[in-house]
Amino acid sequence: MANKNSYFGAAWEGIKTLMTGMDITMGEFITPKIAEQYPENRKTQHVAARHRGTLVMPHDENGNNKCTACTLCEKTCPNGSIKIISQMITTADGKKKKQLVDYQYNLGDCMFCQLCVNACNFGAIEFVNDFENAVFDRNALVQHLNIPPVEDKNNEEA
Repeated sequence: MANKNSYFGAAWEGIKTLMTGMDITMGEFITPKIAEQYPENRKTQHVAARHRGTLVMPHDENGNNKCTACTLCEKTCPNGSIKIISQMITTADGKKKKQLVDYQYNLGDCMFCQLCVNACNFGAIEFVNDFENAVFDRNALVQHLNIPPVEDKNNEEA
C-alpha cells in the first residue's frame, strides 16, 4: 500500500473516489424513472395535504369572513408579508368595533411558515395546496384576501 501523503497514494485515492461516484451514477442511470405529464394531468395531480401553496381567507355564501382585524397574523409574520388596514366603527348599539378594510398578502415575500395561520384565533386564514403561483408581474403577487374571489365561468374547463 502506498502512503496517502505520497503522490501515487493521493492519485490512487482520487481514482477510488471517482469510481465510487461513477458506481452511484450508473446505479441511478439504470433505475426506472417516473415522468409526470404536468400540464395535462393538472386536475388529477396529487399534492400533499400538508403542502402550503397560498394563503386564503374563506368567505361564506354572503361574502363575509371571520377576520376581526386583530393583527395577530401581521405581528407574527417574520418578514412582513401581511398588511392589515382597519378602521374603528360604531355599531348600532353604540359600541366601538374594529372593522377590516383591507387585508394585503404578498405571496412573493411569504416564507410559507404558517405562523400567521397558527396565530389566528378565529380561523380566518388558511393555506390551501394550490401550487401554480407563477406570474409575469410581481405586482400580481400582492393579493387582497378580504375581497371575495369572483369565479370565472370561462376558466372552469382549463
